[in-house]
Amino acid sequence: MPSVIRRWGFGALFSLACFSSRAQAPKGGVTGWVTTPDQQQLLQRQPASGTFNKAAPAGPVIDVDDRQRFQTMDGFGYCLTGGSAELLHAMSTPARAKLLRELFGTGPQDIGVSYLRVSIGASDLDAQVFSYDDLPAGQTDPTLARFSLAPDEKHLIPVLKEILAISPTIKILGSPWSPPAWMKTNEATKGGSLKPEYYGAYAQYLVKYIQGMKAAGITIDAITPQNEPLHPGNNPSLLMLAEQQADFIGRHLGPAFQQAGLKTKIICYDHNADKPEYPLAVLGNAAANPYVDGSAFHLYAGPIEALSKVHDAFPQKNVYFTEQWVGSKTDFASNLGWHAKTLFVGAPRNWARVVLEWNLAADPQQNPHTPGGCTECLGAITLAPNDQVTRNVAYYAVAQASKFVRPGSVRVGSTSAGVLPNVAYRTPTGGHVLLVQNDQPTAQTFGLRYQGRTVALTLPAGAVGTYTW
Repeated sequence: MPSVIRRWGFGALFSLACFSSRAQAPKGGVTGWVTTPDQQQLLQRQPASGTFNKAAPAGPVIDVDDRQRFQTMDGFGYCLTGGSAELLHAMSTPARAKLLRELFGTGPQDIGVSYLRVSIGASDLDAQVFSYDDLPAGQTDPTLARFSLAPDEKHLIPVLKEILAISPTIKILGSPWSPPAWMKTNEATKGGSLKPEYYGAYAQYLVKYIQGMKAAGITIDAITPQNEPLHPGNNPSLLMLAEQQADFIGRHLGPAFQQAGLKTKIICYDHNADKPEYPLAVLGNAAANPYVDGSAFHLYAGPIEALSKVHDAFPQKNVYFTEQWVGSKTDFASNLGWHAKTLFVGAPRNWARVVLEWNLAADPQQNPHTPGGCTECLGAITLAPNDQVTRNVAYYAVAQASKFVRPGSVRVGSTSAGVLPNVAYRTPTGGHVLLVQNDQPTAQTFGLRYQGRTVALTLPAGAVGTYTW
């Protein structure tokens, strides 16, 4: 796994005058919620933490400065795979309604997930491989006369409609794992590349997907042209090199979206942080650049700081963190600390406006998945027969951010004292949120200082704390 985050650079700063009103000195106390690696506390509200005062604090101090403004957050969440949707759809109606409210609602007992990623066609965590235009071997359909969203009408679309009834403003990102096999050089679901003669047809395929989902009442806010374009070994998958993606976006996908009047964002790359040269090449392409909203990253390789490298080269383009798994053979404690520090602190510190964990739900055997798909992808929740729900580490890692950092929150300045990785926000209602991870082997008492006043807080060893005021 990536090493301890060392970069805390802030980049360009903006004036406090940009806020809707001038910040007032804190008058009340701080409220905290904590998850500990031993699971003795799971998103547990803390006793009153006292009030801000001028007393000198003991231990390290985290200064929060909301005169320093950075990116606006779109949200936190999961990938709602086809397998996740199938398992959710199999629950009894009352149990599913209760669970979806907990996940996507904003009530006191809910965690407020505000962003989802779905697969365009099958991902490797569907029960079987499919596209929306599958044909017998040797046949083609360049006009897409046989295009149909029927595979998603079984589970994914019904579940998305139930989620949208709870959270109408949730944003949804779509990512394809593979085009239809007849469009590919190897005419197979796994590997191969998109045939140049089908670039135009594939662009229209994605247009029809967005239009079809819209007709079903589902707005796709953004897409990536290909999930993990440098990993053709999954099933399904596709190899799409940077120059191919730039050509596809610049000469086909972007113009097709424009001609169809689509406002859906196009986000490039959607793969590991070890190859920042890929999104840099796409963003540096004169034809593709005007159509590209930004770049998406995973972190199965490379440092989280690579996101800042891409942001610094193209500061007007957005950065997204769109996938990280939890392995079923790993433990809660190590995952909690790493995901909190590296993703939920590190990714926003490096300009990500979205942070997503991988699979929302799996069964106790980590099913369903395609032949050759991931066999060890632990869901954020495990769904067993008779509506049994187990909440796993990714549930809490996301919840520590999603419940409090609502869409439209702005990342603001917060200092690092060499311990206690942290990130701070000002919310749309004028409140503040500080997410802190104690990366030390002992409990840490520290000061949270805002506008010259400080409150003392204590966070158990390895724990994640979210503090609001």
